[in-house]
Amino acid sequence: MTDVLLVLVGILIAMTVGAAVEYYRQLRRVQREYGKAKEVVEDIVLSFNRQLNREAERLEIVAYKVGTISSKGDRALKRATEVEKQLHTLEPKIGAVLGDREKMLVKLGEIDKKVCDATASQKALTAQISDIEERTQQFPVGPEQGIEAVIPIKREKALAPLTETELSVLEILALEGPKTAPEIKDRIKLSREHTARLMKKIYEEGYLERDTSKIPFKYRIKKEMEKLLKKKESKT
Repeated sequence: MTDVLLVLVGILIAMTVGAAVEYYRQLRRVQREYGKAKEVVEDIVLSFNRQLNREAERLEIVAYKVGTISSKGDRALKRATEVEKQLHTLEPKIGAVLGDREKMLVKLGEIDKKVCDATASQKALTAQISDIEERTQQFPVGPEQGIEAVIPIKREKALAPLTETELSVLEILALEGPKTAPEIKDRIKLSREHTARLMKKIYEEGYLERDTSKIPFKYRIKKEMEKLLKKKESKT
């Protein structure tokens, strides 16, 4: 009986040890699987955290852009408000300018009408001048234009009032033909002002004729004075 009990106890002990060993094996396997599962979970969590970090960074960028756009929108709105105020201020000025423009157009129309009238008047005047020229061509030509003469010379008093310089001027003109005051100045050795006064005096006293068609005026001796000088030379 005792032997049987010992055998049973041995069997129980063997079974208990076997079960314990199997349980330990199962426990180790479970531990290994748990370790692997833990690593997988850690990898998943790490990847999820990285994804969350990237999404958070994107959200920050989007938030920054939204803030920038909002700030620009506020500035644009403020600028638009200022422009609107300026437009309201400019409206009366623009209206005044448009009114002035209408007035200017009216004035330009009046000026254009006056120009047309002046052009028509000029054409009529040109036609009248042409008609007068045609009529004057039918008459004999008078004395040469631009030649001014003063009073006729009295022969008996022609030479008495003249100074030696004045006689020299008359002789130069009689021998060499018409000359200007600057040309006479070089011959009689007087100043420009003195020569101009001298020529004017001789002209006004009736000894010379003056051509006013060009400046400086050109003086020439009168025909009758030229004859008197020739008579004087023949007597001497």
